[in-house]
Formats: sequence, structure tokens, C-alpha cells
Amino acid sequence: MNPNWRSFLESAEAVFKDDSDEILNFGDASGELQAAGSRTILVPLTHLGLIEASGDDAKAFLHSQFTSDINHLGAEQVQHSAWCTAKGRMQASFLAWREAEDFQLVVSGDLEAAVLKRLQMFVLRSKVSLRNLTASRLLLGLAGPQAAEALGDAGLPCPLAPMTTTTGHQVSVIALEANRYIIAATMEALPALWHKLTLKARPAGLPAWRWLDIQAGFPLVTAATREEFVPQMADFEKLGGISFHKGCYPGQEIVARTQYLGKVKRHLYRIHGEQLLEAGADLHSPDNPDQACGKIVSGAPSPAGGYEALAVVQSNFAANLHLGSSDGPRLEAVAVNP
Repeated sequence: MNPNWRSFLESAEAVFKDDSDEILNFGDASGELQAAGSRTILVPLTHLGLIEASGDDAKAFLHSQFTSDINHLGAEQVQHSAWCTAKGRMQASFLAWREAEDFQLVVSGDLEAAVLKRLQMFVLRSKVSLRNLTASRLLLGLAGPQAAEALGDAGLPCPLAPMTTTTGHQVSVIALEANRYIIAATMEALPALWHKLTLKARPAGLPAWRWLDIQAGFPLVTAATREEFVPQMADFEKLGGISFHKGCYPGQEIVARTQYLGKVKRHLYRIHGEQLLEAGADLHSPDNPDQACGKIVSGAPSPAGGYEALAVVQSNFAANLHLGSSDGPRLEAVAVNP
């Protein structure tokens, strides 16, 4: 994490988890969660990393590696995408967009170094440069009913539709859905932007943003879930994160076979329980006592009390789901895409 950015956030009363980059809150965890449901919040997205791919062959290289159709990624479009192993398991998920001829890739911060190192192994003779932008270009999340107005007041361009982007001086704004945006800005621009945005948006910790991701059904692959899921298990095709009409990429045969044979037995669910729900935790059912029937993708405290999560669950056991073991705490599960 950029040390200047951390110092700035600490001066703004950010509370960090231990010595990590995880921002728990800005002094009022409960109030920030409540605000996420009805007001406008501003969240430093310190759990995410940013990778840039540039060069003459950048588009062709990413297209040959990722599950989405990078070749047809428009100048103002944003795509969900994934990078799979040869066995079709997601080793990372991304938000991808273009800036001129370069490509920006948002990835889980705890995977960024490993993804960058492994991607570089496949560059070979391609004219592609991959670099880590996390220390120089930082990410903010802005969400709520006054989010678009806050962008305008801060002099930032506002995308007109979900999964589109606009670029201004030193800043790009990505619309995830109505009234929810990611802002990518240089360190030099951030302090002034922060002060302008907080005139209408309340600072909040990462739990509030993760809760919004859960409501939106947005699964982020992290170190805790790396290589656990075929993309369709996380309903990635419903997010537009898989193209079934492009050429080969790692794991393409398995991803395609899974789709056309209709053998996807696990899907994305929203989970609610009274206990802490953390990424990577196993889910069980008494109806299938011999092995786990699901895994949590991401979790967060709920403004209504208890905890909520996204989880990949074997659908025929979703009605009788327990945390940790078949006799563990009972959980409620609802399909994200029924």
C-alpha cells in the first residue's frame, strides 16, 4: 500500500486491521453499515490491486488468457473476466477496461503479485508489458443515492450506464451498477478528490463495500478461494464474464464442456447466518455428511444484524446448509440467479 495514502487515511481516522491494509471502519462500524443501505458512502478499496497491460500485443495476449472477449471490449466498456487453470478453475477474477490502447485489470490485492508473476511467464515473445499500478494509482468505491451528484461536484465524469467507464485528467470512473462506482486516481489527485467527495459521501470501511458486493451478486476470487471454482459455479457467465464464441484460453475446453453438457451442480447463493462468515469457509449439509457441499466466496456483517455472504453451493443441498460441519450453525441460502 502506498505509505502516503495510508498516512492520509489514518489522518482521516481510518481504523486498520492489525498491520494489514484492511480498513475496518472510520470510527463507527455499525453506522457505516447502516449508511451503506440507504446513504452515500466512500470506501478506500485497499483490498484490491490494479495491473496494467500495455504494448502492441496486449489485447491479443489478454484475449488468449482470459475467459471474456477482450478483442471486442469497447473503448468505454467494462468486463468481468477470469483467468483459469488448465483444469478450468478460476485462479483470479478481474474487472477489465481500456484506456486508449492499454488495459486496466482490477484483481484481489492478495493475488496481485502472484497473478502478475504468473501472467508474465506466458508473455514469451509477445509485445506486452505488465506492471503493478497499486502504489501509484489507487481505488475508491463510491455508492449511494447521491453518488452521481458527488462525482459531478468533484469535477469527475460520470458513466451513463452500468459496466461502462469514463476517463478524465488523472482519473477514471467505472460504473458497476446504478449509483455504484469505482474511481481510479493517481496519488497526487486523491487528497483533493477525497475532500470533495466526502462533502456528500460518508467514509466507510471495507465491510460496507463487501456487503454491497454481496447484494449485487459480485463474486471476487481471493487467495482463500483460488482454484476452487469453475466460472459457471460462481455464475460468471451471467455477469458476461465468459465468451463461448472466442478461441482457446486456459481451461476453455472444460468451461465449454461444462456449459454445453449442463453439468453445473453448484451455483452462487446469498447466505445469512448469525456467525462470522469468511471467505474460504466450508459449508455442509446433514443430507450429504461425507463432504462439504459449498464454500464461502466473501462475507460481511449485515446492517440488519448477523452476517451475509456469497457462497458457491451444491444446489440440491442449499435448503439444509450448515457452517463448518453438518451439525454446525444453520444458515439460510437464496440463489443469486434462480
